[in-house]
Amino acid sequence: MQAKGLDVGPGDFAENITTEGIELPVLPIGTKLALGHDIEGEVSQIGKVCHNRCAIYYQAGDCVMPKEGIFIKVLKGGILKEGDTIKVL
Repeated sequence: MQAKGLDVGPGDFAENITTEGIELPVLPIGTKLALGHDIEGEVSQIGKVCHNRCAIYYQAGDCVMPKEGIFIKVLKGGILKEGDTIKVL
C-alpha cells in the first residue's frame, strides 16, 4: 500500500501482526510457523472477501485482503514482542 503512495503504517488495517521480509501470501495452507521463542502457528486461510468496497479499497483503489490477507491458527501460545522473528518450519 505504501508503494501505491498511501500514508499507512502498522495497525492501520487492524492487523494483529505486521511482518517484513517474508512472503506470507505465497505460503500454502497448512504451513507451520515459529513466532518469537515459543509460539507456533499454522496458516489456516489466505484471502478474505472484501465486504462492499472497504476503507482500504476507497483509500487505495484496491483491497489487499482477497489476495494478501493471511490468517494463522495458534498451535502453541506465548508472548510475541516487536523485533521477534518469524520462521517457516
